[in-house]
Amino acid sequence: MNRAEFEHELEAQGYREVVDRRMDAGAINPEHAHEFDARLLVLEGEMTIVCDGEERTYRAGDTCALTAGRRHTERCGPEGVRYLAGRRYRQAPAS
Repeated sequence: MNRAEFEHELEAQGYREVVDRRMDAGAINPEHAHEFDARLLVLEGEMTIVCDGEERTYRAGDTCALTAGRRHTERCGPEGVRYLAGRRYRQAPAS
């Protein structure tokens, strides 16, 4: 998938925030969760995500999605990674 297609999908799915991020070669983000739904598009390099005991490596052109609260670990490849991250914050229900 290319950047324009990805950004178009994000907008259609209600992702209002898009950030361009980089992580250094070999960097590891220990297990954590986000308060937002996340969709990623890898632009350069590679990133391995471990979630629910499953490990998957994403390379340029690959996308992945994580729902808010889902615990995961991120590990960068030998050249680091650059990716777009779409964030969709969930609104609290009206009372």
